[in-house]
Amino acid sequence: MSEATPIVVLSSGGKDSLFMLDRLRHDPSWCVEALVTTVNETNGRVAMHGTSGALLRAQADALGLALRIVGLPENCDNREYESRLAEGLRPFRERGIDTIASGDLFVEDIRQWREESFRGMGWKVVFPIWQTPTADLARQLTRDPWRVVITCVDTQVLPESLLGRTLDSGLLDGLPEGVDPCGENGEFHTFVCSGPGFGRTIGVTRGLTCLHHERYLMLDLESACSAPGG
Repeated sequence: MSEATPIVVLSSGGKDSLFMLDRLRHDPSWCVEALVTTVNETNGRVAMHGTSGALLRAQADALGLALRIVGLPENCDNREYESRLAEGLRPFRERGIDTIASGDLFVEDIRQWREESFRGMGWKVVFPIWQTPTADLARQLTRDPWRVVITCVDTQVLPESLLGRTLDSGLLDGLPEGVDPCGENGEFHTFVCSGPGFGRTIGVTRGLTCLHHERYLMLDLESACSAPGG
């Protein structure tokens, strides 16, 4: 039996990243070493998701994994992104790790961009959930032990009332026609409070909302008391 290959996981803290993580953890060919997340260095939050560093750390702790947070400037071009991320990943390269996983599903342009960017950084990138049917994936995320909360909506396609709601069958059934069930076209973004491999559920409460680019409404989830289990 061949030895498992060490890998780090590019994570936003949202549903696709955590679904991918669960798949990797059940694949004996991989050994997940850590989560790597990029945040806006001005506000310390994941772009588009709005997730805070405190919640990211709570999630990684619940999963029993190390977390590497890489800060990016407000207006970050590709060159700066690659430079910052390469530096953030350097400790892993020094340990002989050169493979990273990304949770993209079907947007070919983004996949090609990631492949080119990581190749330039001297990394191999894999896509463990590529072309997974999003309707099936979304339904899996409505079942125990998953708890997925919506943190951002594109107000041009979805109502504000979805912010803070837990992903469930009723929500999926009520999505407007043409909206991807996983929000893969940017219709919505999420934070995972519980799922397979979590040592505890991450408690959250609703905070303030903020509109970005005149269309993306984000909810500031705040950490609450965490419950055992999950």
